[in-house]
Parts: sequence; C-alpha cells; structure tokens
Amino acid sequence: MSPAGRTVRPVSIASFAQMQNVRRDDEHNEVEMLMPVVAEVFGTIGITKDDVDFICSGSTDYLIGGPFSFVMALDAVGVWPPRAESHVEMDGAWALYEAWTLLQEGEVDAALVYSFGRSSLGDLREILTLQLDPYYLAPLWPDTVSLAALQARALIDSGKSSEAEFAAIAARSRKDALANPKAQVAGDRSVDELLRDEYVVSPLRRHALPPITDGAAAVVLAAGDKARQWSDKPVWITGFDHRMETHSLGARDLTSSPSTAKAAEVAGVHDGPVDVAEIHAPYAHQEVIVREALGLDDSVRINPSGGPLAANPMMSAGLIRIGEAAERIRSGQAGRAVAHATSGPCLQQNLVCVLEGA
Repeated sequence: MSPAGRTVRPVSIASFAQMQNVRRDDEHNEVEMLMPVVAEVFGTIGITKDDVDFICSGSTDYLIGGPFSFVMALDAVGVWPPRAESHVEMDGAWALYEAWTLLQEGEVDAALVYSFGRSSLGDLREILTLQLDPYYLAPLWPDTVSLAALQARALIDSGKSSEAEFAAIAARSRKDALANPKAQVAGDRSVDELLRDEYVVSPLRRHALPPITDGAAAVVLAAGDKARQWSDKPVWITGFDHRMETHSLGARDLTSSPSTAKAAEVAGVHDGPVDVAEIHAPYAHQEVIVREALGLDDSVRINPSGGPLAANPMMSAGLIRIGEAAERIRSGQAGRAVAHATSGPCLQQNLVCVLEGA
C-alpha cells in the first residue's frame, strides 16, 4: 500500500449484520448466537460460504470461559471443504484489518469477518484487569471502571470536559438508540435527570458507563468487480490504520490519544469532509478524547446508532462501529464516514477506518 494505510486495491464492505444486543443470553451458545448473523450477512447479498476465500474472527476465551472457543465457533460457518481461516484475540475490527490486508495484497477476493463476546458470563471489571502490565499494575488489581474514572478525573481537572458534558453525551447516545432496533439500552432522559444518577466510581455515574452486553456481528468484504456484483451501492474502505500507546499508564497523558491521531492521519481522515463518525468510546468521557484526536468539528454526527453506550458487546463493539458507519453510507445518510475501535485500558489501542460511497 502506498502511502501507508491507504487503499490501493478497491475493497468494499459488501454486507453487515449483527444480533440483537442483550444483557444476558442464557439460551444460546456461541455457535447458536453466530449462525443467524452469518446467515443474514450472506443472505443480504445472495451468497454462501463457498463464495468467500478467507475467514477471520475476533474473540477471547477469557469472556467465554473455555479454551479455543474460536475453533468451536467455526461451526457457525461450516468450513468443509477446508478454507483459509485465522483468528485474532482482539475486537473484530482488528480481524477486519487482517482480512483487508490480505485483500489488498491480492491473495483473496472476498472474506468473511465475524466476532462475538459474552460479557455476562464473568466479572468484566476483574477480567479486563488481565490486560494490564503484569509486573507493576496487574498485581494492584485496579478494575477497569476505576481506571476509566481516573482518566475522566484527569480530563475534568485539565479543563477539557465536565460531568455535564459526559451526561450530554450519554443523553444524546441513548436518545439516538431509540431508532436502532439492535440497541440494548435506549431512552430519552434529560441531562439534569442523568446528573442525579449515583456515582459508580467518581466522577463516573451509571449513565457514563457502557452496558454489559452479549452480542455478535459479521461483515463480508469484497474486492474490485466482485464488490460491484454483490452490491448496487458498495461502501469502499479508503483508509485503514491502527496504533497503540505504551503499556504503562503512568507514562501517558490520559486526556489525549496520540495513537488515534496518528491512525487518523495515516488513514486519511482529513482528506475530505466527514459526515458521520461511529466512535467506540465505551465510557462517555472517552468520546471527548477520541473526537479531539480525530479532529472532528461540531458538523459531524457522532454515533447515530447510539454507540457503545447503547450496546457494548466485548470483542464486537468495534466491528459494529465499522458496520454501522457503512450502513449510513449505503442508506444515503452519509457520503463519507469514519469508524473507530479501541481495546485495552484507557484507550490504549486504537483503529481508524475511513469509508466512502461510490
């Protein structure tokens, strides 16, 4: 690719599907969760598994409670006769990046990407502590909400934001989610009402936290002529990049996101106007940080789907941001969109995807 992060071979998001996001799904295992999603993502464009050359998934066994759950999940697709397959222990957005890279290199012409997570099976606040530096931070066992609260406090103390802005973001997100049939949490509450919520960890109140969500999503990528055959309105990936911060939280300025800014620069976010941005900011205050890093002004519509404050299925929420942004373009609501995904404590790893219509 030249320059780095920009598309050379045209690749489109041909299809996107996700399951109904729920607080807890006790009735289905991972294969049963994925099967309707895979059937929909293929059925929307009239293809079958035999039409894709590569499969890549994103998930983590820490959320499922069993080893090699990603192998079992392949039963939702059916991989006989055998085909090229890969897995990343990350959000499905990074699985999409791997598949996109193979398409850029011309090794395959079409790929299926899917991801799934069941956050309800364990204590997510404790599980995510395992992402921390194993020598200095993890032994202290700080939970993920407390770390996010430290970041929010730093943002307030710096004068960059306020609890009122956190509440305004939550109010807008949950109100927009009323129009999203896949959303888990939706409602129309005023900022003043939200500011009466109790603190979970100060300065974060309940509305500023993501819901615990079980969910799954899938995307079909197609290159060149195949993209045009499968869709009358292909949505093209025109830029793609991901970067990360240092593992040491103490060495970072938690009120900014240089990795997001660099990924946005490499992906070409500022090469044209942005109509819509789907930002994976699990905590309300993180939207302020990511929006600044992406260089988005007030004219850009943020998270019209409701974003992760409306549903936050671990390992799928980032992939859903890309899918939701693509659907805004496909429906004619946007001509150019940016999708963002994050992983790790306090926005440690960040991915940026630029999407455009015909």
